Amino acid sequence: MTTQVTLLRNLSLAEISLYGIGTIVGAGIYVLLGSVVAESGLMTPWAFMLAAVVVSFSAYSYAQMSHRFPRSAGEAVYILEGLHSRHLATLAGYAISLGGIVSAATLTRGFTGYFSVLFNSPNWLLITLLACFLTAIAAWGVKQSVTLAILTTLLEISGLLLALIVSSDEIIQSGINWSSLSPRFDMASLSLTVTGAFLAFYAFIGFEDMVNMAEEVKNPKRNLPLSIAIAVVTTTLLYAAIAIVALQTLPMASLAKSPAPLALLIEHNSTVPVGFMALISIVAIINGALIQILMVSRVLYGMARQRLAPLFLGTVNRNTRTPIPATLLTGITVLGFALWLPVATLAAITSTLILIVFILVNLALLSLNYRHGHRGLLPLGMPVLGAILSTGFLVIQIWSQ
Repeated sequence: MTTQVTLLRNLSLAEISLYGIGTIVGAGIYVLLGSVVAESGLMTPWAFMLAAVVVSFSAYSYAQMSHRFPRSAGEAVYILEGLHSRHLATLAGYAISLGGIVSAATLTRGFTGYFSVLFNSPNWLLITLLACFLTAIAAWGVKQSVTLAILTTLLEISGLLLALIVSSDEIIQSGINWSSLSPRFDMASLSLTVTGAFLAFYAFIGFEDMVNMAEEVKNPKRNLPLSIAIAVVTTTLLYAAIAIVALQTLPMASLAKSPAPLALLIEHNSTVPVGFMALISIVAIINGALIQILMVSRVLYGMARQRLAPLFLGTVNRNTRTPIPATLLTGITVLGFALWLPVATLAAITSTLILIVFILVNLALLSLNYRHGHRGLLPLGMPVLGAILSTGFLVIQIWSQ
């Protein structure tokens, strides 16, 4: 009898934490800062903080479920166990897969904007080459893929720290006008904060990807929940700091219109060549797209193992210990979406799908806790608030269309 080949469990707490930070940052501050400023103005730091609060309730539910069910296709497994519905589990699995594909396609398209700062090449060629390269890396092996992701994550964080360091002279000389950044509770300011927070929410998408690497993480019952907390807290602090510094050192109108806001911050506050920050931004975007491809391939693999997706997607290559069919299908779909759908459409689709899945995961934890007699304020209150806040953001998304 032939033993079925399984995924290789070799990712440490540090590796899975950096994996999570990389996918959150790659999909966030490098791309969306200008858009959030355009919506929220001086309330931008609070928009990021509000988005972080909204995300934290769902992050709690993910952390709790990942401790109980450390398997690939995390969301599908959680909903199957919590809500006892194969239909909803299948829907969630495909939704998170489509969301990841769309997110990777969004980042692949965003890559061309930063790349144009350095070179002038046809967008379709850049998109095709990048999608093929990332798919090949993901198929090569999880250790190689995650090692590359960690190295690029460290470079991303270095880019953010560089932006803070080069802005420090002006901040020291002029100080921070905290009164201008103080929260105001009139309807106009609250409206600006909420609309910006909806965009900023997309900058935190990524922590949910971590649970789909569960079968490749050492001691997942401990390391997955802890790594989710580390990733969300770290990125929240980075986002708030960058938003404050950018608003204090750049003209708001220029920042709001910039397609490459971090490059603008470096250019304005230092003599560092703008191409250097553009290069770091390119690496950040590539990293985010790679992690999304990894995540989706693991979701499809896990769904196949649960018989929620075609069985051939659950095949693992004996040499690479990666799910080659699921990885190739993911890469091809990312390429198609990146070539034919506009960025605005891609981002809206991603946010909607992720919010629907967040609602279902929160409800699954709520149901599971209630059935098992865990009926205190924390076990029931956190998933209830997570479901309510995710539903509210989903309503805003639909209403604003």
